Amino acid sequence: MKNSRRTFLRTMGGSAAALSMASWMPLKALGSAFSPNDTIQVGLIGAGIIGHFDVDTILQVPGVELVAACDLYDPRLVRAKEKWGNHLYTTRDYREILSRPDIDAVIVAVPDHWHDHISIAALEAGKHVYCEKPMVHHIEEGAAVIAAQKKSGKVFQVGSQAASSVGVLEAQKYIKDGALGEISFVEATNDRVDALGAWQYTIPFDLDPKQVDWDRYLGDAPKRPFEAHRFFRWRNYKEYGTGVAGDLFVHLLTTLHTITGSTGPNRIFALGDLNYWKDGRDAYDLVTGVMDYPKTDQHPSFQFFTRVNLADGGGGSHRSRIVGTEGSLELNGDGFVLRRFKRPQAPPFSLNYDALITYPKAMQEAFLKEYDAKYPKDKFSRGVEKQTDIVFNAPEKYNARLSHMEVFVKAIRENKPALVKEDATFGLRAAAPSLACNLSVEKKKPIAWDPDQMKIVG
Repeated sequence: MKNSRRTFLRTMGGSAAALSMASWMPLKALGSAFSPNDTIQVGLIGAGIIGHFDVDTILQVPGVELVAACDLYDPRLVRAKEKWGNHLYTTRDYREILSRPDIDAVIVAVPDHWHDHISIAALEAGKHVYCEKPMVHHIEEGAAVIAAQKKSGKVFQVGSQAASSVGVLEAQKYIKDGALGEISFVEATNDRVDALGAWQYTIPFDLDPKQVDWDRYLGDAPKRPFEAHRFFRWRNYKEYGTGVAGDLFVHLLTTLHTITGSTGPNRIFALGDLNYWKDGRDAYDLVTGVMDYPKTDQHPSFQFFTRVNLADGGGGSHRSRIVGTEGSLELNGDGFVLRRFKRPQAPPFSLNYDALITYPKAMQEAFLKEYDAKYPKDKFSRGVEKQTDIVFNAPEKYNARLSHMEVFVKAIRENKPALVKEDATFGLRAAAPSLACNLSVEKKKPIAWDPDQMKIVG
């Protein structure tokens, strides 16, 4: 594959080469059948927005059934039965889900401050776990999740679907084959403009606080009286969420680490501010981070620049670009464009902006004559030659979340946790640098991180 791809890069013509995976099809569409004894029974813990997305997706994988749901807001449990069937067992207490022997796996789609607690409890209860990102609320919680996964022998996957995206995995192949030369820097931004993008989710007008299990929701967070905004818009508060860094940087880092094989940066510096969404939140609506990736066996040293702005007056945008010494790869959703060029074989000169114009006319003429003799045009290229763009498009209606769920289910069915690349170790290596950005903002200094030992240094 490596040699054939390099040959392809060398022999393409002058027009853009379009690649796609037109043959991709979700497993459900292939008609795979499983007996009731082979069915993987799933419990949902956290029936919020992402919980719905995750369940709707995993139910597209053949041989999966949702049998129970847990949430701390009673109307969400009513909605769960409406949507997924009256047979569904519902509860406010996630421990009831974990105690059921008929449940094979759980989806943990709860506020960030509950991720480690529920994931560890689920692994200890013998359940396979799909935990939404970021894997942890605080960096120091990660080691316990990793230890619990290793001890349990169960499948554990973090829910950042870029790790299974066909576009990301195809880009990985080109990067590994040296299509960009040596990577020098990476930039990734995710800027938003509207209120929903800034997590101002709908709160019921007729909200009854008695329908919310507020005390259980708080968990290890500071105790305080009920506040609807802190429950329904928890991402905006540091006591329960991780802000733009934990929610969105982690996606960008998951993509980067999957493509490059990196274990992470060793220095992180960030700036943060609350510019526009002054609605009571204490999480920043603008964070800019710079990370220093050291040289490893997988890649040269490079710099990573990232930003999320939840109040982008430019209308919002999402860009991820990997730049090397011989080209760049720009990701667009589950596709990408690879742009490459060849530098000239002969050393460049110019009669416009070059030291040559400062020499006497006779010296210029003598130089040009000697240059032509030394670097004849028929043997040496003299200008930058743009190569054919490689455009990769994911299939129509492709869903990276479904690909991610298919990996999770396959690992469970085959009892092969190693099939999951975004396991607890990967999850911490993506989450920790993201959360270190929050620390850097608060401390107003760079954070030193050991990506191999997975701990803050100093």
